[in-house]
Amino acid sequence: MTTRRNLSGVFFRTQDPENKKWGNVVFEELSEVEQKRVMKGRSKEWLQSLATILANTLKEIGDKFDIVKE
Repeated sequence: MTTRRNLSGVFFRTQDPENKKWGNVVFEELSEVEQKRVMKGRSKEWLQSLATILANTLKEIGDKFDIVKE
């Protein structure tokens, strides 16, 4: 089972394919198919806002743990 980290705080309702239960899952923990589903039909402004939130989350993690990608 994947560890739920809830890093970005951007939650969506989704149904677990294994147990069919509904729950709140952060964007980065959705499958790629689910990510595409929630982005489909969204406005340019909405997508820019999502990108900004995810970028800030990456920066915060990098700063906190002093990590870089080489």
